[in-house]
Amino acid sequence: MAFLSFIVTLHTASAQKDFSAAINSTTSKIEPKCIAWRRQLHENPELGNREFKTAKLIADHLRSLGIDVKEGVAHTGVVGILRGAKPGPVIGLRADMDALPVLEKTGLPFASKIKGTYNGQEVPVMHACGHDTHVAMLMSVAEILAGMKNELAGTVKFVFQPAEEGVQKGEEGGAELMVKEGVMDDPKVDVMFGLHIKSGIEVGKISVRPGGFYAGVSDMKIVVKGKPSHGAYPWNSVDPIVTSAQIINALQTIVSRNVNLTENAGVITVGAINGGNRSNIIPEDVTMLGTIRSLSKEQEAYQIERIKTVVTKTAEAAGASATIEAPYSSHYPVTFNNEALTAKMIPSLQKAVGVQNVVSRPVEMGAEDFSFFGEKVPAVFFNLGAMPKGQDPKKAPPHHTPEFFVDESAMQNGIKAFLFLVTDYMNMNNGKASTKQTLKATK
Repeated sequence: MAFLSFIVTLHTASAQKDFSAAINSTTSKIEPKCIAWRRQLHENPELGNREFKTAKLIADHLRSLGIDVKEGVAHTGVVGILRGAKPGPVIGLRADMDALPVLEKTGLPFASKIKGTYNGQEVPVMHACGHDTHVAMLMSVAEILAGMKNELAGTVKFVFQPAEEGVQKGEEGGAELMVKEGVMDDPKVDVMFGLHIKSGIEVGKISVRPGGFYAGVSDMKIVVKGKPSHGAYPWNSVDPIVTSAQIINALQTIVSRNVNLTENAGVITVGAINGGNRSNIIPEDVTMLGTIRSLSKEQEAYQIERIKTVVTKTAEAAGASATIEAPYSSHYPVTFNNEALTAKMIPSLQKAVGVQNVVSRPVEMGAEDFSFFGEKVPAVFFNLGAMPKGQDPKKAPPHHTPEFFVDESAMQNGIKAFLFLVTDYMNMNNGKASTKQTLKATK
């Protein structure tokens, strides 16, 4: 909190064009439309790489505003480009579009009844993580900024991203594929801003922190090979199940004994273990799947190296052998908030919700593929509170659950935050603010 309070004293608005009145007025006017879009999207959710109706709604809206539109990016992604009347930076804004295979139990009048296909099986589909609100907010931001086009000193690139929640077997997608397909180019993006609505943070608040914000994540696959035997004669075996149990226990000491928790955080979880098929047969091998999470590239490399040592040497001590693949099938980098950019933009977030309502929170050990954008350009990602006021955060329905719920009044705060980030950054880059002073003070 001291960091946030310190930064606000460094920000200067001298010589900047003040968009505050226009932003507050237009946000209030567009709120009903934003809520209507959100409910339409919530009632008609689509899984990753299959956001066809969502993409059409977005593309049609952007075109109606005179924004240049490119469709089919990373399968179903939509990119809109709004060029202001004056030269300036290119600012990227991102909203993810996909829903989850979850059966909705909110009881809302616009609750989803949609079904889809996930890895070959029919599943219920629900916006159980708030991506419907992200899309509605960015559509609203696009409409407001299009109306301010003649006053904008720069370009805004609206990135509507599919498949943030991951892809189905045999597919690729999400932010990583958008980057591969050149979303950060033509025109080249200078900075990127993104948000995630949060059901456990009170409406009216925004949380943000410089540096690592969401963890980087890799999955791992461990195969332990032993010697099979009849279960009645274990002395004739090299038991891969007992060896796997020893490996699992030993892996927990990496975080508890090797990671300096005062400087960083780490998670190593074995989430699946499979071996054997009868009670009286000691199998030949066991396969385990797990997740590795950290808050820096260096920490991730260290954890993976320690995991490999622990796994192979523990197996060797038991007379077995083990192989490990990490990453196995997926990897998200750390979602990293550029320190200097975060310092400059804190006052913009404070304009949206008030100085006292922009708070610093502990890091998130969940992952976000917005991180792929942040690897290419300076970026800031923040959380938008949407828990009804007065509710106990411990009782708020979590993300990815059937009861997931957000207070729709939070969306106007997200719209304002994006608008202030865009207009303030353009003002700073246009030489109308003391950018050097802000950067120097945060080193």
